[in-house]
Amino acid sequence: MWSPDPYFKHLYERVTPSERFQASSQEECVNWNERLRTRFVELLGGYPAKIPVLDPVLLECVDCGTYTRERIQIQTYPGLYMPIYLLIPKEREERAGAVIACHGHGYGSKDIVGLTIDGEEKTGDKGYQKDFAVELVNRGYIVVAPELLGFGDRKLSEETQESNSCQSLSTFLLAMGQTMAGYRVFETLRCVDYLLTRDDVDATRIGCMGISGGGLVCSFAAAIDNRISAAVVSGYTNTFQASILSIHHCIDNYIPGLSLVAEMPDLIGLIAPRPLLIEAGKADPIFPVQGTLEAYEQIRSIYQNLASEEKLALDLFEGTHEISGNVAYDWFHRVWS
Repeated sequence: MWSPDPYFKHLYERVTPSERFQASSQEECVNWNERLRTRFVELLGGYPAKIPVLDPVLLECVDCGTYTRERIQIQTYPGLYMPIYLLIPKEREERAGAVIACHGHGYGSKDIVGLTIDGEEKTGDKGYQKDFAVELVNRGYIVVAPELLGFGDRKLSEETQESNSCQSLSTFLLAMGQTMAGYRVFETLRCVDYLLTRDDVDATRIGCMGISGGGLVCSFAAAIDNRISAAVVSGYTNTFQASILSIHHCIDNYIPGLSLVAEMPDLIGLIAPRPLLIEAGKADPIFPVQGTLEAYEQIRSIYQNLASEEKLALDLFEGTHEISGNVAYDWFHRVWS
C-alpha cells in the first residue's frame, strides 16, 4: 500500500523556519525575540481590536480548610465570559505570589482543583493532572485556574458531559482567521490582568503552570508576555516534528503556517531569560522523551546566549503523560526569593 509518510517527512525537512534561533550575541538574541514574538502573536490570530473591562462577578465561595475556593466570572473578549477558580491560601504573605494553573484535556478546571466532573470532592485516583492547583495553593500561592475555552462549563451545549468542544470551536475559529490556541492564550493573559487588580498579589511574582494542552497555553502565554515572571511547562515541551506533526493530537494544537516560522523550542525559548522549569515523563507516549531532550538543548542555547542558564531547569521523571510536581510545587518560591 502506498504511504504518504515519506512525502510529508520530506515536506517538513525542506522547510527552513524563517525565525529559527541562530543568534550569536545578546543583541542579536533580543532582536530575534522581538521579531518572533510579533510574528507569533500574528499567527495566533492577534489581539482583539477592543479589550473589554474584566467585570468580575463572584459566583460561589467555599471554605476548603487551608484555603478558600472562589468561582469568579471575568470578561475576556467583548461579550465572551470565562469562569475561573480562585484558590486563596489562608496562610500567606500580605502580597503573595500567584500562579495561573492551566488544565489539560479532560473535564476542565474542576479536575485540577480537586473536584469531580459533577462538582463533588474527589476521592481516590486524582488522574494525570493530580489536583496540581490544590498542591500549589497549599504552598502559599494564590492560584487562578481558568476554564479553557471548549472544556467544562465552556463546551457547546450539544456536547456530552464527557466530551469537549475542541474540534467544533477550533475549526470555526480557523475559518474566521483565528485559532483556538490564540483564544486560550489571550484569555490566560486576561487572568494576569485580573491578578493585577488584586491588592493581595505581588505583581512581580505572577507565574504560570500547565500540563499537556495547558502546557501549550502556559508556554505560549509566557513567551509573549513578560508579566509572567516564571513558568512550569509539563508534558508538552518537545519539537513539533517529533510530537504534534508525527503523533495524533487534538486540532487545538495546530496554528496555520507556524512551522514555516519557528519550531517549538524557538517559541518556548522566548521565555528566556525568565525562569523556566520543564517537566517531562520519560515514558510520555505523545511527547516522546527524545524530542523533549532535543528541545531542551535548543532552549538551553538561548538561555546561554543571554547568560541565564541557571534560570532553566529540567525535571525528567519516571512517569508517562502526567504532572510530576516533585520539583515544581516549591520551585516558584526558589526562583522568586
